[in-house]
Amino acid sequence: MAATESEKCKFLIVGGGIAGVTCAEQLASQFPSDEIILLTASPLIKAVTNFKQVSKVLEDFDVEEQPHSFLEERNPNVRVIQSAVKALAADQHTVCTEDGRRYVYEKLCICAGARPKLITHGNPHVLGIRDTDSAQVFQKRLSSARRIAVVGNGGIALELVYEIEGCEVIWAVKDKAMGNTFFDAGAAQFLVPQLESAKPKAPAICKRTKYSTEACFVLGPEHQEQSAAERGELGSALGPDWHEGIKLKGTKEVSHKVHFEYQCEISQISYENTLAFPEHGSDQTESTADKELWPVYIQLTNGKTYGCDFIVSATGVIPNTEPFVRGNNLEVAEDCGLKVNEHMCTSEPDIYAAGDVCTTAWEPSSLWQQMRLWTQARQMGWYAAKCMAADTLGQSIEMDFCFELFAHITKFFNHKVVLLGKYNAQGLGRDHELLLRCTKGHEYVKVVMQRGRMMGAVLIGDTDLEETFENLILNQMDLSAYGEDLLNPNIDIEDYFD
Repeated sequence: MAATESEKCKFLIVGGGIAGVTCAEQLASQFPSDEIILLTASPLIKAVTNFKQVSKVLEDFDVEEQPHSFLEERNPNVRVIQSAVKALAADQHTVCTEDGRRYVYEKLCICAGARPKLITHGNPHVLGIRDTDSAQVFQKRLSSARRIAVVGNGGIALELVYEIEGCEVIWAVKDKAMGNTFFDAGAAQFLVPQLESAKPKAPAICKRTKYSTEACFVLGPEHQEQSAAERGELGSALGPDWHEGIKLKGTKEVSHKVHFEYQCEISQISYENTLAFPEHGSDQTESTADKELWPVYIQLTNGKTYGCDFIVSATGVIPNTEPFVRGNNLEVAEDCGLKVNEHMCTSEPDIYAAGDVCTTAWEPSSLWQQMRLWTQARQMGWYAAKCMAADTLGQSIEMDFCFELFAHITKFFNHKVVLLGKYNAQGLGRDHELLLRCTKGHEYVKVVMQRGRMMGAVLIGDTDLEETFENLILNQMDLSAYGEDLLNPNIDIEDYFD
């Protein structure tokens, strides 16, 4: 194709992550005679497999990295093109790619994801983890490391700190407890002992097929020395269990060795005044000087300084809105995401957005909030496709039921974690109460109540309460009469309410 030649398509999707691939598959099934083009900067796409509808809203699935052919074989009318977007001309309905091609679309869905919000840019000692390439760079760096610093308190940080072996970890957490994004201090205390014990042996066979971008030699020889992450190019976000199949081990003969520094952040990256790694049970205010030399040192806002081999920045993400906003009238939210309405439409005609790149601008349900998680990426991609189809066919569409209740299943520290509704009492102020049930090492159950009605829940462990609690939250039944018996382990609440 000549560099100036244009190609027309009914549906164009940008992004090979969960949102983009889900959107493409849904459109392909609704418009089997129309070609759907998916543009992706990565040699691999993220495919949702083993999908299971656990309850009305809760979903569980695997995410597999697959070559482009996987998507094209499953959906013959989908064509995947590997090239980054260079420019969008919304008024002309045109997208230009880095390889010189131009695509004229009828409907466009931007699913470009997000990139790590690094604490500093251009520092070789600071690494962000977001996609498969950056995870592999991390694995390589960790293999020769004695001590690393992890900054951040989200999902990547939680998974990372638990999975690392053979390396001291200084974990700088800005909150009073770890995992503040997902659970409260009580749940954090329930999980902390897992960091002090040896990990259970991993299963011999990983259930998810793993692909390495290094197996896809799409680059010239002059680029094969560096990964995409090292060149600053980012692929699709990591999915669940991203660390399976990756050996995260340093040079020391220890399992977990994690030191928390709470309510602090990095104030400066320096090269002097280092403290030794605090031994378990020692008075941390009387830390001794470190006699070892380190490549880099972190100065924390609490006045402490530690040396390490490198720093992992896991402090959230920034939506990849460039180059889409340049020269267009796309409205951008305070968190830098593309604003979308209740039909996933942006402020430009015929342009939709889904997943991490977008920010919901509609009035949400009282039990739902947006979080940049792979479950919501799948839901948004699916719903965006339905909205694009309805608009194309001149049909009306109601908001999908998945936006009625926030629901997420994941795993932290080898425990199943289910989050429902306003699980951390988000937006409820002081007008709420908590009911708790905890069995050390086995389960942690927290329920958020407001005026006798269940508003949210955190379930850690195999509680089997998720479907019952989901129903109670959705039905908004007055549970005042049950009081604390709601969590009485001697009462089979599932049978009682179901």
